[in-house]
Amino acid sequence: MYSRIHHRILLVICLIAATQGVVVGSEEQEPQHNTNATPVERGHYLVNVGGCGDCHTPKVLTKDGPQPDENRLLSGHPADAKLPPLPPGVIGPDRWGAIANNDLTAWAGPWGVSYAANLTPDVTGMGGWSPETFIQAIRTGKHAGGGRDILPPMPWMDYAQMTDEDLRAVFAYLKSLPPVSNVVPAPVPPAASQNQDRM
Repeated sequence: MYSRIHHRILLVICLIAATQGVVVGSEEQEPQHNTNATPVERGHYLVNVGGCGDCHTPKVLTKDGPQPDENRLLSGHPADAKLPPLPPGVIGPDRWGAIANNDLTAWAGPWGVSYAANLTPDVTGMGGWSPETFIQAIRTGKHAGGGRDILPPMPWMDYAQMTDEDLRAVFAYLKSLPPVSNVVPAPVPPAASQNQDRM
């Protein structure tokens, strides 16, 4: 009998402690929402939480590992970067689905090889784009809103769920960046990327 009561008391104490920990933990982790944010500030926030820099910003190797290159923020795959040949037989239904270069700006998969776009307001990036062009590109998955397909790993289908207001804020932030001249290579179709393997 003592054992059952002891176990019940212990269970209640654990439940109360766990509940208090969750409540305290939730309060400490709740991000502050700035209702007075400008579109550029809101866009900066959305670009950061959306992880855009993970693929669209080249990296530099530091003692702490790869870090975003602040001088080439969101400028896409470097035009002068050389990729190693894609090892034959790495990608396939019973193999890897995709592989990336070391700074995650180039990806190879069943779609071929894709390169992260230059999102800066330079003419080699999005300098000639309007907010409407940007929104259309995200909504349709077509480069410049009507060109070639936007290829993996770009999760445009997820970003297409954003409101027009949020997409305009992202565009405002991207337009506020320093322009970086960087002509990103065109995607390589699957057959051509497989032929590169044999070279």
